[in-house]
Amino acid sequence: MDNVRWMTIVAVVLYHVLYMYNGEGLLGPAGKITNMEVQYQDIFQYIVYPWLMPIFFIVSGISSRIYLENHTGKEYFKSRTVKCLVPVTLGLLVFQFIQGYVNVALSGALESMAQQMPGAPEAVVNTVKVIVILASGIGVLWTLQMLWLFSPVLLLVKKIDKDRLWKVCKKTPIWVIFLLVVPVFGAAQIGNTPIIVVYRFGYYFFLFLLGYFVFSHDEVIERMKKWFLVFLIPAIGLGIAFCILTFGQNYADNPVYRSPLFVAYGYFGCMAILSCMARFGDFSNKFTQWMNKRSFGLYIFHYLGISSVGCFLAKPGIISPLAAYVLSAIAGFGGAILLYEIISRIPVYRWMVMGMSKKKKS
Repeated sequence: MDNVRWMTIVAVVLYHVLYMYNGEGLLGPAGKITNMEVQYQDIFQYIVYPWLMPIFFIVSGISSRIYLENHTGKEYFKSRTVKCLVPVTLGLLVFQFIQGYVNVALSGALESMAQQMPGAPEAVVNTVKVIVILASGIGVLWTLQMLWLFSPVLLLVKKIDKDRLWKVCKKTPIWVIFLLVVPVFGAAQIGNTPIIVVYRFGYYFFLFLLGYFVFSHDEVIERMKKWFLVFLIPAIGLGIAFCILTFGQNYADNPVYRSPLFVAYGYFGCMAILSCMARFGDFSNKFTQWMNKRSFGLYIFHYLGISSVGCFLAKPGIISPLAAYVLSAIAGFGGAILLYEIISRIPVYRWMVMGMSKKKKS
């Protein structure tokens, strides 16, 4: 699970590098900076996006079950509040507002705000600017918001269930895991916010529950490990079909992100990752331990470096497109690790920004 987690976050960083300069019409980033009629490198976004966040929520559900086996519900909620809610509230005020400023600068919203409020007092305009910057500063932390919201609901479900359903799920056969794609598709149609489309409450909560009830069992993972090809082959086929049929469309919004093909590819992609990593990725060494320790910092800090390069160097045309991609990757990985190493050593501040109560020893 640790290897799945940090490898997924590495994929998120690479995804955001390509996303920053996408030519597929997705709003928010710097946009297309090449003269290519078709940016074939954008295909990477289509390959990873359908399963990138789903696997994150499945793993979070598994981790929640493991944590609750040795901790009380009160301890779980407190831990989730510190790790998920604090960075999105206090962390937003003391650090992530920088990300908000860069995001707003990328979109050019600061210049247009005053024009959109003619005659408004300067104090009102400035207040609106501050609110917009703070809201934009949430950025990739939306996942932490959702995980925090899921935590009290999970505790309620656990109290009602009393582990009866969880014990039944221990016997889940491969064919049932295969057919779970049907209710997953149903969940993907529920609770999707209309404007900020990353908030998919029904979809992600159902996957979170699947992680908690089904995939937290060693017995289930052992079965999947033996039958990994049953998930890997459909995942590859669906992935190829998805890339061919949807390339050039907005994959992150309606109708693509609710389509049967999107959901099926995302689901079987997650199943392929779980089964293949259980079979081939169950190992630990100094590098994996190093990455796992810094994976959370890599996640919450990576987009600042990428978006800064896009805003201040690539979008104005100061650097070439190739340099933009390379520097964005360096800033995403290197900048995030550097920020983690610095902030993790500052008492109190690390708690507000990362929910880290004290610096953990290696």
